[in-house]
Amino acid sequence: MKIGIIGAGALGGTFAALLARAGHDVEVTARGAGLAAIREHGIRLSGGYGDAHVSVAAAETLSVRPDLVLVCTKAQDAAAAIEANAALVDGVPVVVVQNGLDGVATAERLLPASTCVGLLSIIAANYTEPGVVRVTTPATSYLGRGDGEPDAESVRLARILSDAVPVVAIAGFRGAQWTKLVVNMVNAVPAIVGRSVQAVIDDRRLRRVVAASMRETVRVGIARGVRFGSLQGLGDRRLRLFARLPLALGQVLPWLMRVRMGSVPNLGSTQQSVRRGQPTEIDFLNGAVVREAAAVGRDAPVSRALTALVHEVEAAGAPLPDERVLAAVPV
Repeated sequence: MKIGIIGAGALGGTFAALLARAGHDVEVTARGAGLAAIREHGIRLSGGYGDAHVSVAAAETLSVRPDLVLVCTKAQDAAAAIEANAALVDGVPVVVVQNGLDGVATAERLLPASTCVGLLSIIAANYTEPGVVRVTTPATSYLGRGDGEPDAESVRLARILSDAVPVVAIAGFRGAQWTKLVVNMVNAVPAIVGRSVQAVIDDRRLRRVVAASMRETVRVGIARGVRFGSLQGLGDRRLRLFARLPLALGQVLPWLMRVRMGSVPNLGSTQQSVRRGQPTEIDFLNGAVVREAAAVGRDAPVSRALTALVHEVEAAGAPLPDERVLAAVPV
């Protein structure tokens, strides 16, 4: 099958390498140093899915109409990237591999003739060198759309992608997006202080901040009428219980996530963007929590403070001391 991958960063590079290894004809889009590296050396993958070194077609936009498209850009780049490829791919099935809550809706708006589904990936991968990806935590990915049971097209696309990496079509995808948003609350603090996710969660004071951002996200979701989807052992019942816990007990949630990550340092996607000098997608993570809270007349002070701190790090190009986080975030 001809598969086009828009955005060949950490997750895009992972899927490109694994799909090419499984025998699919893969073309990726990239820019700058990443594009030059992939053209010259291919994509080199290591870590949780084994080693792979694949040669794939690469350009700034797709050159051949594919049978399937994966959109793997950062959330803030999705609209422009989809628009740049729309003439070629509108009408082709599209899988949006993205954090945040808006990716599928953006693709549906810009590609009205395409069937658009979302994919929630819990794979942790480091992309700190152009064309080189290391998977630090392999995991099943979850595909779907809407609120109901998975439709036939979602099941078909999950089966295709499972040639390369485990993908399951799930019910209640919108609720699962919210569960993934809770999981993504591990991103901000490591990006601010410049340490791995594991190191942050190992620090009792910083772990409390992470737990507070997760609890706030769950409480906002409840206020928005969300029924959280099942993802990595988390679901509606457990998250609603977590929302009622004091922070001293609620810290068990980030701690359990840290245990699942293993010992290989996981930088988190937000910190990787900072290290590459690129804008982060914090406005689509913690920033989304702030917007969703405002929609029901609530505040989200933890996410609001963390969003501002990440933007401060982006502007400065350097991490902040722990004390700055502890002073700025109300927990």
